[in-house]
Amino acid sequence: MNGNHILIGIVALAATLGTLGWRYFTHKKASLPAWGWMGLTIILLAELLLCWRVRWVGVFFTPIVWTGYLLFADSLVCSLKGSSLMADSLRSFLGLACCSVPLWLVFEAYNLRLKNWTYVGLPQNPFLRGVGFTWSFATIWPAIFETADLVSALGLSRDKHHPLTPSFSAEGARRWREGGHAYRPSRHITAFVLGLACLTLPLLTPLRVGGYLFGAVWVGFILVLDPINYSWGGRSLLRDFEQGETGTLIAFLGSGLVCGILWEFWNYWASAKWLYVFPMWQNWKVFEMPALGFLGFPPFAVECLVMYEFLRGLRGRVHGV
Repeated sequence: MNGNHILIGIVALAATLGTLGWRYFTHKKASLPAWGWMGLTIILLAELLLCWRVRWVGVFFTPIVWTGYLLFADSLVCSLKGSSLMADSLRSFLGLACCSVPLWLVFEAYNLRLKNWTYVGLPQNPFLRGVGFTWSFATIWPAIFETADLVSALGLSRDKHHPLTPSFSAEGARRWREGGHAYRPSRHITAFVLGLACLTLPLLTPLRVGGYLFGAVWVGFILVLDPINYSWGGRSLLRDFEQGETGTLIAFLGSGLVCGILWEFWNYWASAKWLYVFPMWQNWKVFEMPALGFLGFPPFAVECLVMYEFLRGLRGRVHGV
């Protein structure tokens, strides 16, 4: 792609933001809440200080700018539909952020073996490095959920039955089970087995082969965990499909695409950032990401939903509900 990879990425970003902006101004119902202006200020100030080469901003640019994005995206949702994750339940939002760290560490553990990406420009101080990692990882799941909520609020998906705010209703699960909706293991055993293969084969094959199979991990947890969520009576894409609903799936696929473009755009300019080293398409990059790698972001966003719902369902079962 020579030097055009940056231009292609910026054009894709502009098209994405333009589409979202046009939908927002034709659908908004109220003015932007105060925390939205705060988030936008954080983003613009971080960009300005990065251009001025302020060292600590370059090092912590990713968590700073994504903190601003979370505030801004949540405020957009609130102005569109009068409610949002932060406005309705700050506790749920913080819980999502806390869960985001260990959930992302699952993929970091895979990367120890498969070596698909590496980090450069990190602080030498172990404490500061840990702060940067923790802060950055804590924004991943909230970014996916907030953006999915935004996609839905903009009318880009249709889902009238399930709010995108993460939740697990024990009462809803109980009513679902008592309604005679028995779980049939044979229905979803194929998905489970295929998912198990996706999660284990990259680890069991030789490293020179496993490095090509990381893409399987981006769908493996969906196939393994969603049948479990279904059997527990929790949020499940499989149940959505049975009921003819695709809104949640579309919202999270769209969220993955938006977040993926923003992740790669902001990462490209940061001092402390990740580089992709997997053995494919290294001569065809957009920002730091090999172009076809962007296809992994939409399923990853769906995986975020399924993994979080699994944790919520597990918590419900541990507490006997």
